[in-house]
Amino acid sequence: MKKQESPKLHPRNIHQGRYDLDELVKVEERLREFVFTNEFGNNSIDFSNPLAVKALNAALLKSFYKVEFWDIPPGFLCPPIPGRADYIHYLGDLLSEKNGQKIPKGSEIKVLDIGTGANLIYPIIGSSVYGWSFVGSEINPAALASAFQILQKNPLLKEKIELRKQESPGLIFQGIIEKGEFFDLTMCNPPFHESAEAAQEGSRRKVRNLTGKSVSKAGLNFGGQAAELWTEGGELAFIQNMIRESLRFKSQVFWFTTLVSKSENLPKILKSMALAGIREHKVVEMAQGNKISRFVAWTYHIR
Repeated sequence: MKKQESPKLHPRNIHQGRYDLDELVKVEERLREFVFTNEFGNNSIDFSNPLAVKALNAALLKSFYKVEFWDIPPGFLCPPIPGRADYIHYLGDLLSEKNGQKIPKGSEIKVLDIGTGANLIYPIIGSSVYGWSFVGSEINPAALASAFQILQKNPLLKEKIELRKQESPGLIFQGIIEKGEFFDLTMCNPPFHESAEAAQEGSRRKVRNLTGKSVSKAGLNFGGQAAELWTEGGELAFIQNMIRESLRFKSQVFWFTTLVSKSENLPKILKSMALAGIREHKVVEMAQGNKISRFVAWTYHIR
């Protein structure tokens, strides 16, 4: 049975230990059909089944974050909620460093989620746990429509989350951050493959890891949408572009941050920061089970 490695999750992450599927079924009935008893006598679900994972996510969001409705269209990525929550909690730590070691809470803290996706997961968690207000930018109309539907069916989220469409594929902050607007944080889970072919191979690898079986083509839910998974030049080019563009908005954002999937990209990313004259940066590592992830943060302000 797949389980969360509780010692390695952020201490404030509420998704510690095994999933309590008996309790989760009580709050989300559609999860019931996917629960079975495995060879060890434990309740589990098939984590290679996108519908099962989607039902699990809906149950987790309803149980822990009071989200009454959550769904995504076929073909969009279904995020692992514990790992997404970790990014939010480490961002809370980042803000606390310039706030007397206290995590600032409430709607006066404004966060920009670049590429919020159909699932809207970061704004959901961040607004629910810390009360932060969010702007979610998105370039894909179908993803934007899905995120809007989630807001429409969850009035409490609608009060704290705003959606904005990015009209230009080559831009990140421009066209989203408005004149006179200030964000305490920006965050991003960038597309990390450099081509559709590489993204498909990554999806096939994911299926192999989950099922032990090789497939010639991964299903849509493992493939995700193009903008979610790949961009020309891959993750490195995307983040370098983000760093360059951040210069234009350095007075309107305190901390710029982004996930970095590939550790081998870090030296070039840090070099790009130095060339941009960034005054302070951090690399923050996160661990979920055997997987190590990280994000980089930079600021043009020192106080």
